[in-house]
Amino acid sequence: MRKPMIACGTGFRLPIALAGSDFIMVQYLSRFLYRGEATVAMIKAVVFDFDGTILDTETVAYEAVNGVFRERGHELPLDKWTGAIGTLGGFDGCSELSACTGQSVEREWFDARFGELYAGMVHQVPLLPGIRDALEEAKRLGLAVGLATSSYRAWIEPHLDRLDLHRYFDVIHTADDVERVKPDPALYRLAVRSLGVEPGEAVAIEDSLHGLRAAKGAGLYGIVVPNAMTAGLDFSEADLVVPTLDGQKLEMLVARWNE
Repeated sequence: MRKPMIACGTGFRLPIALAGSDFIMVQYLSRFLYRGEATVAMIKAVVFDFDGTILDTETVAYEAVNGVFRERGHELPLDKWTGAIGTLGGFDGCSELSACTGQSVEREWFDARFGELYAGMVHQVPLLPGIRDALEEAKRLGLAVGLATSSYRAWIEPHLDRLDLHRYFDVIHTADDVERVKPDPALYRLAVRSLGVEPGEAVAIEDSLHGLRAAKGAGLYGIVVPNAMTAGLDFSEADLVVPTLDGQKLEMLVARWNE
């Protein structure tokens, strides 16, 4: 299996460890250098995840559920939360809090309190750094652009409207469109089919292991951009890992598959 690389914002990937990073890896000298005249040839589409990739809603969700735990005198360990990122139903906060307290926690109360805390924070969350630039560049390069998310459409639509993102996406597929969400590859299979490209002609941009495995299972290349919640996970299955999209050239990131 090809080892993932970490792009450094230049044409080179040098053998330098990123000290202080939760995903320290050794960079390898690329077989290619970025040239301004480069054009996208083989890669025809890019498919973005939503939560944690476009918006860091995952940090907000963790802070909200942890807020409920703190009200009952407990702290939710981060590793309990990160395993559920990128899918639906992967973590039962109410049952976990009941186990911590040794008392039955009313689910209706838990859900309502979590919803209050979450709603108070999430509607102010900005785009993650570099996302709009990447979307703009994808359109400029003539790439088809898709969105594949394990969230429901009713959840993402207000954010897409608020941040004026609809115009960037040729197709949007959500949990409403499939029987199984990530890590099942159904969402990505549906996305590339809707975009009219082969899986090997598309790159997925993800932040979670569930999302990465869904993309790879569907036959796409996988770029991972970890966020604060997922930076400590093992993304050795990824084709490429970048610490942020801020300052990156999408054309350069996909150039390794356009030789």
